[in-house]
Amino acid sequence: MAVVAEGLRKQYGDKMALDGFDLTVAEGTVCGLLGPNGAGKTTAVRILATLLRPDGGRARVAGLDLGTDAAAVRARIGLVGQQTAVDEVLSGWQNLVMFGRLHHLGAARARARAAELLDRFGLAEAGRKPVKQYSGGMRRRLDLAAGMILAPAVLYLDEPTTGLDPRARNEVWSAVRALVAEGTTVLLTTQYLDEADQLAGQISVIDHGRVIAEGTPEQLKSRIGGDQLELVLHEESDLPAAAEVVRRVSGAAVEVDRDGRRVSAPVRDRVAALTDVVRALAERGVPVQDIALRRPTLDEVFLELTGSGVAA
Repeated sequence: MAVVAEGLRKQYGDKMALDGFDLTVAEGTVCGLLGPNGAGKTTAVRILATLLRPDGGRARVAGLDLGTDAAAVRARIGLVGQQTAVDEVLSGWQNLVMFGRLHHLGAARARARAAELLDRFGLAEAGRKPVKQYSGGMRRRLDLAAGMILAPAVLYLDEPTTGLDPRARNEVWSAVRALVAEGTTVLLTTQYLDEADQLAGQISVIDHGRVIAEGTPEQLKSRIGGDQLELVLHEESDLPAAAEVVRRVSGAAVEVDRDGRRVSAPVRDRVAALTDVVRALAERGVPVQDIALRRPTLDEVFLELTGSGVAA
């Protein structure tokens, strides 16, 4: 395992930031760490990055014990924070060379590594331009490149796409996927739950200092009812008949929205349910404006688990 945390505890005065935090992340995967404000995400990442000592518990990162091998752990990890760490006056190449030198690489090796990373992150053509001329997505990719100077086994990403437009976010996502394909393990904290859905094979939800749920995105979504059948009618007067059909087919409680002329209910066999509802409505002469099957979103899962709509 790339990251193993067992019973981590951290207290600030009267506040228990971590209260028995457990986490296991397999090598070469992306783990999304989600939780509301004050849940303990930042504290957990700081401990796992050796920036903070826990009050209790233990952890291993890249096979090394945080308590006894902190210096060795730091040589195996990378950390990309919320704010860009690159110098806007310097070029992308100069920034990476500077980071290489700060990591004690020789001058020749730092220059070679900078060239390798610029090419890997699609920045080779812009490498000699000042960073102030880069787009938001380019700057964030340069940040990721800086975090990869020593080719870390584990990379911590804290809100990597905050403030980026959709195109720039996709650029960063592609860069993260490329890193993972090459064997890097990523621990991701993000306020965008669709980002965790896109990137993470495993998600751990933290609240009040401990993990309250974990699994793949699909496993977490299945916890709140699986697929949802939704249909929109042309006429409000057809709502009772449509609700009866959906209730009979789904065998579940039906939600009726009169203002939106909408009927919805959770279903187990998505294809069979859709087919049966369409056939039954046609037999009863109930016209439908729209019908669809929808999976729960991670936003809904998050709200169900934590009672909060904020994952920042």
